[in-house]
Amino acid sequence: MTTARDLAIIALDVKPGLPVEQGDLSLALAGAEVLDLIEARALVVDGDRILPNAQAPSGERLLDEASAALRRQEPYESVEDWLWRRGRGLSSAYVDDLERVGLTARARGRHIPLRTGRTELVDSAARSRAEDRWATGEPVLAALASAAGIRDEPAEDAPELAGDAVAAVLAAVGGAVQELRAVRQRRAIEDAAFDNVWRGL
Repeated sequence: MTTARDLAIIALDVKPGLPVEQGDLSLALAGAEVLDLIEARALVVDGDRILPNAQAPSGERLLDEASAALRRQEPYESVEDWLWRRGRGLSSAYVDDLERVGLTARARGRHIPLRTGRTELVDSAARSRAEDRWATGEPVLAALASAAGIRDEPAEDAPELAGDAVAAVLAAVGGAVQELRAVRQRRAIEDAAFDNVWRGL
């Protein structure tokens, strides 16, 4: 199991009726992949740069895709640039992958046995492991979940417990999510102002 997959499971499990912003979750998942690849020794974070090591298959399809997508020539990619590039549509990719490996299923209507289109987790060892990490407040998972908007309170002690490289990745995720939220807020304000202009005509 990987932190990225655990985060995707928790996102579906904790707020099934109140989904998180897909962009926020995608950035957090991209950060989780960096952390998984650090653990797999597929990369090293040096300052704010991602330095790839030799590729070694992990057995996780999306994590292997992430490893293959690393920039392997200088100047190496920054963590922030990776988050934006890899994060594009990543939450949907994880939802699809969870269904592909049988960890989720499409919900069926209560009275009409047709697909509702909503994805629900099934009971599995992977779900239990993710829930155990969540219940114990594992700091790195908690910090990523906080950045993605899955939990309300920040996990303030996570960077101190995790080490410099992990702290740098978590900080980059937090910064990217804040930037994305600022862009959404600015667009909402601009759209509201535009609507007001049209109402005034």
